[in-house]
Amino acid sequence: MGNTKKTALYEIHKKLGAKIVEFAGFYMPVFYTSIIEEHRKVRSSVGVFDVSHMGEIEIYGEKALEFTQKITVNDPEKLEVGQVQYSAMCYPDGGIVDDLLVYRFKDKFMLVVNAANTDKDYQWILDNKIDDVEIKNISDKITLLAIQGPKSRDTLQKLTSINLSEIKYYWFKEGKLADIDMIISRTGYTGELGFELYISPENSERLWNKIFEAGKEYDIAPVGLGARDTLRLEKKYALYGNDIDKTTNPLEAGLGWIVKLDKKDFIGKDALLKIKSNGIKRKLIGFITEGNTFPRKGYNIFKNNTIIGKVTSGTFSPSISKGIGLGYVDIAYSKIGEKIFIEIRKQKIKAEIVKTPFV
Repeated sequence: MGNTKKTALYEIHKKLGAKIVEFAGFYMPVFYTSIIEEHRKVRSSVGVFDVSHMGEIEIYGEKALEFTQKITVNDPEKLEVGQVQYSAMCYPDGGIVDDLLVYRFKDKFMLVVNAANTDKDYQWILDNKIDDVEIKNISDKITLLAIQGPKSRDTLQKLTSINLSEIKYYWFKEGKLADIDMIISRTGYTGELGFELYISPENSERLWNKIFEAGKEYDIAPVGLGARDTLRLEKKYALYGNDIDKTTNPLEAGLGWIVKLDKKDFIGKDALLKIKSNGIKRKLIGFITEGNTFPRKGYNIFKNNTIIGKVTSGTFSPSISKGIGLGYVDIAYSKIGEKIFIEIRKQKIKAEIVKTPFV
């Protein structure tokens, strides 16, 4: 516990009465009022997340593009300056190192990686480094705020002369908001309209307070990691360590769309080509349970009396008021409409495989 970090906003979270836990090496707020209330706030109005625990790694040098091509499965060459791309890094066997965002700047690329994986990812990138690139882990120099919800743009527009309506989904601008220099990115992990703001830690409290002032008329609220998880699950956004990890590949995880098998060589390409040609043996599916129970990670998935897979993520969905989950099942049982059972507290609960996202 001695090495656990605090974000620059830790004292504010404490003052607001957040339930704080250790997560990915940081003390982070899980909720302030309740997960369901915060979840619904983001879906209906606007909420603010401190996600400064995420990792940021910069790649410079004349071969920065070539190197980013080598270590990611998507095609960064297609990015224009000011554009963002969802991607992943794979091991040579096709297993996933991490899923991440790739930002293209004039003179560099920035990879935004999962909090729990920052050190591992940084080491992986260093281990695969080529000549003429420079790699910097700048995670400790960044505060990252996510402002998410239908009223997020209206809230932030009061604080900047940049026309936020002109920033398209998965694009970003560098400029001032609340008189603070930052990266304003039209991204998020909730499925709602939203922005992610990258600033230096010393401006954190000032920015937080300005945003809450601007959002007062929309009843803006702070949101913890609990609602971040339920929001992303409703949209079937994968969570590393649950739905994807080194034992899963992007094709079976439903992430084939980010894998550009026709681009130049990249780490994992040969294995993924082989997996594709042989056909996947299992698939990540979404399901809804019957009744008032809801699934959790690790629960068995049954067809008749045979275990056909395991739940990787599960929760109560505040938007549809039902239990929802993700899990890998044998490809033979992966069709939409398939009736399955989830073992919840020694009872087999009826469930159905559905088209995702859930909302």
